[in-house]
Amino acid sequence: MGTVDDYLASLDEPVRGMFAAIRDRALELVPDATQGISYGMPALLHRGKGLLSTMQSKTHLSLFPFSGSIPAQVEDRLAGFSLSKGTIRFSVDRPIPPDVVDRIILLRRDEIDAKAG
Repeated sequence: MGTVDDYLASLDEPVRGMFAAIRDRALELVPDATQGISYGMPALLHRGKGLLSTMQSKTHLSLFPFSGSIPAQVEDRLAGFSLSKGTIRFSVDRPIPPDVVDRIILLRRDEIDAKAG
């Protein structure tokens, strides 16, 4: 079991299922992604760089695209969500729309690819 899988196994439902769905979609869109650690968090990596991580805290759920520019690129679709430069906060009752998750994943993949040359 990989790092992301270990973290998911530690979570209770329904959070585990939500995070697993995001992981599974990321692996569909970026099939060469691997599991690892980025900024101390279990993460999917693309070309060795953080693609995304999902984490649970006491008050919210977070998606980290490991990019300061990506939340701003999707903020028009996330009215009412709490955003910061590198974090999108959501909840079980108010998940990130699937098409926005797809956009985040693809934007980050393309950003990593562009930097890799």
